[in-house]
Amino acid sequence: MDDKPESMRGAADTGAGLDRRAELSEFLRTRRARLKPEDVGLPDYGRHRRVPGLRREELAQLAGVSVAYYTRLEQGNGRNVSAEVLDAIARALRLSDAEHSHLTHLAKPKQHKKKPAARTEQVRPALRQLLDSIAGVPAYISGRRSDILAWNRMAAAVFGDWSELPAQERNWARLVFLKPEYRDLFVEWDQKASDMVAFLRMDAGCHSDDPRLSALVGELSLKSEEFRRLWANHDVKEKSYGVKRLRHPLVGELALNFESFRLSDGTEQVLITYHAEPGSASAEALRLLASWGADATKAGAAGAAGATGA
Repeated sequence: MDDKPESMRGAADTGAGLDRRAELSEFLRTRRARLKPEDVGLPDYGRHRRVPGLRREELAQLAGVSVAYYTRLEQGNGRNVSAEVLDAIARALRLSDAEHSHLTHLAKPKQHKKKPAARTEQVRPALRQLLDSIAGVPAYISGRRSDILAWNRMAAAVFGDWSELPAQERNWARLVFLKPEYRDLFVEWDQKASDMVAFLRMDAGCHSDDPRLSALVGELSLKSEEFRRLWANHDVKEKSYGVKRLRHPLVGELALNFESFRLSDGTEQVLITYHAEPGSASAEALRLLASWGADATKAGAAGAAGATGA
């Protein structure tokens, strides 16, 4: 039995992208299924309701479109849909801003200029210099598919020395779902995993024709049941800001504030920084990690192994 999601079956094998029509269809169905009639002021007929969430005709009524029109859209045919209709459906489904954007990308995809194939995205030299100049603050640049493109010494001290990994493995989704040490690193691993899949979903909405993205989704779907389950939820999310709690092998638990800065040079790259509250235990731990540099995680892992064997 093929465990791959419908929208990407065969994609990893053929080099094709994700099936945009299937993506649109599945996204609308999952958003409709999560709404209950009482959520939108409609009567609930209880045991007589055969489908989870709203019926198509109920959603169409809320959006002010015909059932036939909405049905065609939910079947993946968004070719002639207007922005106004998409806005109305987004309101009826109570979509977040990120979900609304994702729906628009799926229904009315932009035409991307063909670019020469490249193994990795390029980071401008000035940005690499910026990373190196940020002392005491873990920072890195993430690109398409959540690839890790460049980082500074403090990022290596906190997250591990990515220079020791093959370029194709420097990817947050692969690290989170396929590397056990990252499951240990993130205190709220479940949230980190959910966020990673939601970021990939946003990328897929903008670039469903990307064969490298479909290959990544196919690989993770085959190797990780958790990824496969989360991917089927069709949740989407933009990189933003917040607090990340880490369990570092050398200095113990860290609480770091992170910020995401989307670069304005058309590359879709994001600069992500982490900092600790001044005077906190986490700030002191970062100072200790700065003295170790890229060897910090190795030292912590070796110490843990020694304690276990003692």
